[in-house]
Amino acid sequence: MGKKNEAKSTNELKRCLVALLEEGPMIPGSIKKQWNVCGMPGCRCKDAREPKKHGPYYQLSFTLAGKSTSMFIKDAEYKQMRSANDRYRKFRALGSELVQAYVRKEREERKTRKRH
Repeated sequence: MGKKNEAKSTNELKRCLVALLEEGPMIPGSIKKQWNVCGMPGCRCKDAREPKKHGPYYQLSFTLAGKSTSMFIKDAEYKQMRSANDRYRKFRALGSELVQAYVRKEREERKTRKRH
């Protein structure tokens, strides 16, 4: 890739990242649907013949600053949290592409300096 294309590529990635930041909040992790058993004696979730677990519930799990955590997501919050999670995934992918572009650029510049 030539220097002109490289600059265009990194500038486009920067623009994408800035636009993504302006779209709204981001949240890492994964969202899973789950059903729970409460353990209360006589509850429907403990029925011997036809147990019916509570749920579904949505749970967001993630690691941040080296600490794993999770939080439940209410049905009314699901769409908003899913969008924030999707933005985070896109942000990570674009950030990775930008770093790769900078590494390629640095390697090319080092090759050029070696030849001279």
